[in-house]
Amino acid sequence: MRLDIGLIGATGIAERAIVGPSARYDDVRVRAVAASDSGRAAAFAARNGIPRAHADYTALLDDPDVNTVYVSVHNSAHYFWAVRAARSGRDVIVEKPLCLGPDELAEIRQAAAPSGARVVEAVPTAGHPWQASVRAMIDDRRYGRLRSVRTDIRFGVPAPGGYRDRPELGGGIFRDCASYWLQAVQATGGLAGATGRGRSRFTGPYGADHAFEARLDWSDGREAVLNCEFGDGHVANHEFVFEAATVRLRNFLRPTVAALPLNLVLQHADGATKVLSLPPMAYYDSQLGRIRTALLARGGDGNGAGHDEFADAGARVEWMARIHRDALRASERQAR
Repeated sequence: MRLDIGLIGATGIAERAIVGPSARYDDVRVRAVAASDSGRAAAFAARNGIPRAHADYTALLDDPDVNTVYVSVHNSAHYFWAVRAARSGRDVIVEKPLCLGPDELAEIRQAAAPSGARVVEAVPTAGHPWQASVRAMIDDRRYGRLRSVRTDIRFGVPAPGGYRDRPELGGGIFRDCASYWLQAVQATGGLAGATGRGRSRFTGPYGADHAFEARLDWSDGREAVLNCEFGDGHVANHEFVFEAATVRLRNFLRPTVAALPLNLVLQHADGATKVLSLPPMAYYDSQLGRIRTALLARGGDGNGAGHDEFADAGARVEWMARIHRDALRASERQAR
């Protein structure tokens, strides 16, 4: 078996996440692309050596040479095309966020069930070895109980007119980066048993959120906090505070395709510092490698060997929607 991929969206992320990494595998090929503008799709195909540019997305889903569909259109359209692709019997790779709420999630699940199509959310930071290292620290309590997780993310200010400034298209900073935060918490301490809330003034263009604070709290006192914003300078940091040590990770996500190293910096309560260096990893290469293994093995649900990655992605979608809704309601109350 092989992955014969059709791209819904002639986008920069499709080039970084699918087109470039696919060249490293003999059993992965990008067969076709479609865009909202057929001329843009044709130019994208010519630039990337893709055999076929379709006039529209429906034509791509009718292509008999495509068995896997990658969706990278604006956020509010993710679920629509994931549903259409799954109904056609194809496996689906969807850029984060998978969709925007529980109702959309249910539609995707129902569409995939008859054919057994798998649906995978593409979160490039998932699966990095640092997550297993931190999970081991939490599980064996070598530094005591985990007290808190703090995540800080800053992305560049969106270009005028783009979907990131349009709430109706799923824009805003929180939806842009919630999957990174939630996946990191999920892979280390887990999401079970939490309560969540969010806060934003929604003062960006068209009422988008350009700054957002989200938090999860557990009955044992543990908390996970995300502060994210659009602004100058790229930031992507995690901090895990244990009873006897603090573990920091800087630049867990960088806007590059290159293989870059990561360091976990451990500061003990007595002030001693230790650096745990992890091998360089190219996020997009690693992501496609994981997805390829899962889909070609046909094991489990999108993450190989019995692991239900769709359920993990679904939990992230539900938390994202719940926290975003909480922030909207709080903003509306303050405006009265």
